[in-house]
Amino acid sequence: MSGLITPMALRVAVTLGLPDRLRDQPATAHSLAPDLKVDPLALDLLLAHLTTLGVVERTDAGYRTTSFGALLGADAGNGLNNLLHHDTAAGRADLAFVDLIHSVRTGEPAYPLRYGQDFWTDLAEQPHLRDAFDRQMNDRIRDWIPQIVAGFDWSRFGTVVDVGGGHGSLLAAVLAAHPAMRGHVVDLEATAAGARALFDAQGLADRAEVTAGSFFDPLPTGGDAYLLFDILHDWDDEQAHRILARCVEAAPPDGRILVVESIGGIGDETWFDLVMLVHFGGRDRGLEDFKNLAAPHGLVVESVTPVVGGRSVLEFRKHPI
Repeated sequence: MSGLITPMALRVAVTLGLPDRLRDQPATAHSLAPDLKVDPLALDLLLAHLTTLGVVERTDAGYRTTSFGALLGADAGNGLNNLLHHDTAAGRADLAFVDLIHSVRTGEPAYPLRYGQDFWTDLAEQPHLRDAFDRQMNDRIRDWIPQIVAGFDWSRFGTVVDVGGGHGSLLAAVLAAHPAMRGHVVDLEATAAGARALFDAQGLADRAEVTAGSFFDPLPTGGDAYLLFDILHDWDDEQAHRILARCVEAAPPDGRILVVESIGGIGDETWFDLVMLVHFGGRDRGLEDFKNLAAPHGLVVESVTPVVGGRSVLEFRKHPI
């Protein structure tokens, strides 16, 4: 519980590409070092520990990736490589945990302390980080989608606007399950392009619209429900108010705001709260927190529906005047 050695050894192995490099052709540390631009003795020490962990094994020709170690490969299909690499969005952000004490003392994210600017500015300025973040979100939601679609009555809404909807995989599944519905994804241009491609590939372009934009700016009107999936917990209360205000501004009087998130105090993912704090200065909110956040916008909770992965759909309606 107290050791940093093994977690960092795995991250460095992924960053150097060792699970992929050693999968098909064994090699020694001495032969690998020049290409990787690392010290051969230090690399041998790393590989020795990876051998102890069962990630690689020694052969007469050098170190070779085991079937267990192959799970860390770029094409393993489990998203681990994207989470651990030092130069992806998640891997880079997790390194800010060395400054967790700063976040605990101040309530502020540690990410800017390490990198000089916040997480979202980094993503905006470095396209490869934005791409890695989008892949991470797709990997995380992929197995949840069937339960989210089945666990909530989406058919009540003629049009759902997925605010910050990424590549649109959740909305595409909702539309596929309900042929009479229409959808609209709003996300930044680089991500919105992925949503357009997905809707085209799935034959949904006639029912699914995509708008490039920020959820801090005016949102498209005409939706019956405005969906925020894992959005608000990335932001402190001040920014969360801005996002909710845009949704309320765009929604009709009888519209709904759908917030899908973990509700603080339900479940045991306490580690995730620290991720939100260190990366973004956010957190998973409790039900009373959500009610207090929504009240200034004239929103009241109409229902809370558990769906998957500790997450629930909180349905808000505009309070009748």
